[in-house]
Amino acid sequence: MSSSAPEKLRRFYDQFSSDDHVLVVINADPDSIASAMAVKRLLWRKVSSVDISNINIIKRPDNLAMIRLLGVNLTHISKIDKAGFNRFVMVDSQPEHNEAFSGINPDVIIDHHPETGAQASFMDIRHQYGAAASILTEYLRAAQIKPSSKLATGLFFAIKTDTNNFVRQTSLEDIRAFQFLFYYANVHLARKIEQTEIRFDFLKYFKIALENMHRRKDKVYVNLGQVANPDICVLLADFFMKVNSIKWSIVSGSYGRNLLVVFRNDGLCRNAGEVAKQSFGNIGSAGGHKSMARAEIPIADLGEHVKLKDDKILLMWIVNQIEKGRMLTKKGLSDNDGKNQQ
Repeated sequence: MSSSAPEKLRRFYDQFSSDDHVLVVINADPDSIASAMAVKRLLWRKVSSVDISNINIIKRPDNLAMIRLLGVNLTHISKIDKAGFNRFVMVDSQPEHNEAFSGINPDVIIDHHPETGAQASFMDIRHQYGAAASILTEYLRAAQIKPSSKLATGLFFAIKTDTNNFVRQTSLEDIRAFQFLFYYANVHLARKIEQTEIRFDFLKYFKIALENMHRRKDKVYVNLGQVANPDICVLLADFFMKVNSIKWSIVSGSYGRNLLVVFRNDGLCRNAGEVAKQSFGNIGSAGGHKSMARAEIPIADLGEHVKLKDDKILLMWIVNQIEKGRMLTKKGLSDNDGKNQQ
């Protein structure tokens, strides 16, 4: 546990009073869900109420299983009356990460992604950490709170997920938090959550990917066309990284008004976040970490660049954009800069 954890906890508590109504706002995934659970536990009996609200529609089976098995109460932001709250907390995200955060002015931001220039009365942003759950575990330890089995399981699973079993960006603090949580977590419950990753109706996208993938040496590119859920792109990108000869996996798909491009690599080559930013940052939001990144490009802005009605032409345009981005990154951009989403 960091020697500054008690001081950060004190400053965190200074943001609240006993009559506060607190809303924790998240882009729901295992790390943000578990971190929100930890915030709620930290503020138990210290404020009037704590509610958790998600900005996204939750469809991934593992996320739904986590919510159900750990008994997490979430309310979508569209059903929240913000006037009923006077304190806002954001975990595992920053306002610039998603336009759905607009209208939320957080009093507290706790995150492990690179800084975006966000402003709040209290900020604890540690980009060197692999998971926000590790930061919140330090807070619990500083508060001398023994986590319940469900809370410990959520935080345990979040660290495991966000570090990809400690093969992605990881710090010594992540390992210490994981070791601490292991004593309180129900590992069988965590395994049950983890094993509910793929819905039956997702399988058709694996077929599309295998039939239409484009391979260049150690890189695989896939365009899935229209997808029913953006998480499908993430699942496929992770899937192709399990092939022993693949060092880069890039999977794209159209969802809503955006073209989503998900990047994965083995962490031994160029920074995926920088490649994403160089490839698509001029026409959309893009960035991430060394081994995982994503770009979101408004479909309305793509017409001047490529013919959207032909999936093969769109795929080759994506391939060419990324190859250009990789070359620009090779010419001297830092491998340590990342930005926004993963």
